[in-house]
Amino acid sequence: MSVRKLKPITPGQRFRVVNGFDAITTDKPEKSLLAPNKRSGGRNSQGKMTMRYIGGGHKKKYRIIDFKRDKVGVPATVATIEYDPNRTAFIALLNYQDGEKRYVIAQNGLQVGQNIVSNEQTAPEIGNAMLLSNIPLGTIISCIELRPGQGAVMARSAGAFAQLMARDGKYATVKLPSGETRLILATCMATIGAVSNSDHQLLVSGKAGRSRWLGRRPRTRPVVMNPVDHPMGGGEGKSSGGHPRSRNGIPAKGYRTRTRTKASNKYIIERRKK
Repeated sequence: MSVRKLKPITPGQRFRVVNGFDAITTDKPEKSLLAPNKRSGGRNSQGKMTMRYIGGGHKKKYRIIDFKRDKVGVPATVATIEYDPNRTAFIALLNYQDGEKRYVIAQNGLQVGQNIVSNEQTAPEIGNAMLLSNIPLGTIISCIELRPGQGAVMARSAGAFAQLMARDGKYATVKLPSGETRLILATCMATIGAVSNSDHQLLVSGKAGRSRWLGRRPRTRPVVMNPVDHPMGGGEGKSSGGHPRSRNGIPAKGYRTRTRTKASNKYIIERRKK
């Protein structure tokens, strides 16, 4: 895992920092695990724009990822570590002993040729998926389920990881990447190790055009809008814009929007850091 700072031979490369892609072993994806991925341009089924600043971008095929890891007890060999344009993390192609191939989120340190398995109880080694009830306390985990059989929903992006803190009855206490500590059913699956591509946060695009390749259109700052368009708009000259708030008038920067009566509040032991 490394990053490269390019030489400033063009204005767009002057500040550019790119991924070294040391961990990537191939640039050809597995065709049987590709699916079409149609762009919406931020429009809904009626053709009306419902999300701003979305459009354009390079064509991408979706890689079908196995988030459930429900092939229990069948060992698999890591065939390749690949780049996925749909996510920040790298993905790994697994060749199972019964001949099936599947993509999974690659963990940091996962090597080609390594054998991994998904089972209720197995060795707590990088890449193995197992129940929270059987993972040793203090272990670094990722790709965590929130409901048994649902598939991984937490700690899936580049460099993300959580830590298993304690177990009490049917619940396990997990410290999440956001800093939140919450209870999760011990019958949920998690993968051992942190997610790959932890250097993703160090990358610098270098130019606005790169954001366009990713499908992001230019974003207008609220303070330069008119009062009809945004609560922070209007004023003569370079006005500050008033209190920070969203287009709908909801305050930003510290205002809590979580519902006080939300059912899952009872599972949160410690709120995330401000």
